[in-house]
Amino acid sequence: MNISSVIVIPHPDHIEGVRLRLQEIDGVELHAVSPEGKIIVTIETTGDRETIQTYEVISVLDGVMSASMVYHHKENEPEAEISVAA
Repeated sequence: MNISSVIVIPHPDHIEGVRLRLQEIDGVELHAVSPEGKIIVTIETTGDRETIQTYEVISVLDGVMSASMVYHHKENEPEAEISVAA
């Protein structure tokens, strides 16, 4: 599982529209909107490719001036790990 945090800066005239579009994207969760309009979201996906694709969708949304990934964590799937007994 991949978990990433993204700060989205919409054009001041498009804050509400961007917020609504972000909530429609699979794997994206909106956490906060600052008084200036900065939007903090997380992206949760199953792999790197899906994370990149979701980030690209966010960055080209109508009204988005910039999107910056500020955190990324890749968590191994415990059931996929091999146990080696000594």
